[in-house]
Amino acid sequence: MIVFRYLSREVLVTLTAVSSVLLIIILSGRFIRYLESAAQGLMDPGVLMMVMALRIPGYLPLILPLGLFLGILLAYGRLYLESEMTVLSATGMSQQRLLGMTMGPALLVAAAVAWLSMGLAPQGMAQVERLLNQQKGLTEFDTLVPGRFQGMRNGSRVTYTEELSDDRSQLGGVFISEMQFDSRGKERGISVLVADAGRQEVQPDGSRYLVLENGHRYDGTPGQADYRKVHYETYGVLLPKPQVAEEVSEMGAVPTRELWGSDKSRERVELHWRLSLPLLIMVVTLLAVPLSKANPRQGRFLKLLPAVFLYMIYLSLLIAVRGQIDKGKLALYSLWLVHGGFAALGLLLLYWEQLRLSWRARRTQGGLAHG
Repeated sequence: MIVFRYLSREVLVTLTAVSSVLLIIILSGRFIRYLESAAQGLMDPGVLMMVMALRIPGYLPLILPLGLFLGILLAYGRLYLESEMTVLSATGMSQQRLLGMTMGPALLVAAAVAWLSMGLAPQGMAQVERLLNQQKGLTEFDTLVPGRFQGMRNGSRVTYTEELSDDRSQLGGVFISEMQFDSRGKERGISVLVADAGRQEVQPDGSRYLVLENGHRYDGTPGQADYRKVHYETYGVLLPKPQVAEEVSEMGAVPTRELWGSDKSRERVELHWRLSLPLLIMVVTLLAVPLSKANPRQGRFLKLLPAVFLYMIYLSLLIAVRGQIDKGKLALYSLWLVHGGFAALGLLLLYWEQLRLSWRARRTQGGLAHG
């Protein structure tokens, strides 16, 4: 029991450290993308942290298997390097017994992955999709920040306001620059609106207008002296009507209970994918234990790169097979065949030394009998 607790602690501590680093890397890349959308006025900056927090359960089911795999390799590699595994082997610790002890923390991680992939991740994904759909329905008033030039419509419009009321309905010191295009989509100039004040008006049919007061409009083409200047007391600009999609379209956001018993191909594939993720934990554990065996003279990192490469092949093959199943080119059981193939490889690595010695003994006996 003492050895089991010691090994489990080593694996889980390393797993936590590796998974945290991987999660930070993935979240950083995703956060940059969302930050770009917020800078373009396509998303309210206030919801960024909420979106990132809701995405975490969706990332963990794929991060934890890699974290466990690397955790076993690094933790046991250190034990081999410091000859602790040699001492344990001298007391009767075989590779099979070591695998049995490692399955303890692996089952704990597999249970967490099952809970995340079947329960928490779909809920978080559904919430994220609703938030993003709501962001698509925001008007320029909802994302404007006083004192900052803000790009809209993929950069074709730039809006600036010096002041903005708390209810976001009144503006002061307004500047709007917008590219003009002809019917064929070709750029034909730029229009600049400057006004002392502005307000938002909502018509009974739901249409929204930005009404500018006491300002000028400048129309022309940059580099040419054919600008037109118009003074106005009141000028209305039609704002795009928000369209919020309430339905959840992402398959990863569909609750697991709705996938059970479904006869739709995509939903059946999604269900089997979620069910296979806990099995991924068990298979990588089966692979990692024999791969973690290291010679102290060679160092703990000699087998790390090939082992990670093997894991990437495993995961890439799973994702590729899932894609082919979605397209109807492979049967649904193909996903489980991939797990079975790598599980067989893990068993071969685990018993390879015994098989090699047995084969050598038979060869020696055969040679003696022949002699």
